[in-house]
Amino acid sequence: MEHETINNLTLPKIGFGTWQIGGGSTPDPTLDSVSMTALRSALETGYTHFDTAEVYADGHSEELISRALRETKTPRENIFLTSKVDPAHLRYNDLLKACEGSLRRLNTEYLDLYLIHWPPRFGTNLDDAFRALNKLVQEGKVKHLGVSNFDLKLLKRSQELSETPIVTNQVPYRIPDRSYVKNGVLEYCQQNDILLTAYSPVKFRGVKDNEALVKIAKSHSATPFQIALAWLISQPRVITIPMSFNPKHIKENFDAADIKLSRREIEELTNG
Repeated sequence: MEHETINNLTLPKIGFGTWQIGGGSTPDPTLDSVSMTALRSALETGYTHFDTAEVYADGHSEELISRALRETKTPRENIFLTSKVDPAHLRYNDLLKACEGSLRRLNTEYLDLYLIHWPPRFGTNLDDAFRALNKLVQEGKVKHLGVSNFDLKLLKRSQELSETPIVTNQVPYRIPDRSYVKNGVLEYCQQNDILLTAYSPVKFRGVKDNEALVKIAKSHSATPFQIALAWLISQPRVITIPMSFNPKHIKENFDAADIKLSRREIEELTNG
C-alpha cells in the first residue's frame, strides 16, 4: 500500500469509506449483517483508515465500526479513525457534545481525525467551531483536524482558525468530476501539505464503458474501477476512501494501490 506523509502523519492512499454502512441517513438494522461482513472483510484485507460520520445511519455506522474492531480483536492503535461533525452541531457546546457522542459510539478515547462535514449553516460559524475543535485537540480527544466540502476561501479561513495544521479537505473527486480542480482546491492542497481526500471516487455512470479506462484496465489485468482509483492516487497529496459491501470489490479496491500507471496513461485519463 502506498502512503502519503504530511506533518509527521502517514496515511494509506486508499482507506475505507462507510457511508451506507448501517443505513443511509437513518439506521437500518436489516443492513447490519452485510455491513458487518463488509467491515470484517476490510479489516482482514488490510485497510487501516476507516472514515465515518455522525450522520451516517445517525451514528449507527460508528457503532458498527466499533463492533467490528471488537469482534476481530483489532488493536485500536492499529486503526486510523476519521469521523465528521454535522454542520448543525458547529456551535461551541454542540460540537463538544457531538464529539463525545462519536467517541462513545466508536468506543474510543480519541479520534485520529475529526472533520467539519459541510460548511457552516443554520446560523453557525467557523470561529465557534474551531474554538471547540482546538479545545478537543488540547484535551487529546482529537489528534488531527480537517474539513470536508470546503471551497478555497473556507479552507484558507480554517487554516487561520486552527491551532494545528489542517490535515485534509475531503471532497468529491473522480475522473468525470473535476470541480475541485477547477476551483483551485487541489492545487492549493498540493502546494500547502494538505491531503485532498476523494470521496465517491468511482461513483459515476459509464465506468465500464469509458474507452480509456477499459483499454488501460486490460493492459494491467485490472478492472476499470481499479484504474479509476489508481489514477486518483497517482496524484501527489491525494488519497481516497472507496466503499463496497462486496468482499471481492473491497479487495480489488485495496489492490488498486499496487497498480502503477505510466505517465502516458495518467495523461490520457486526465485529459480524456
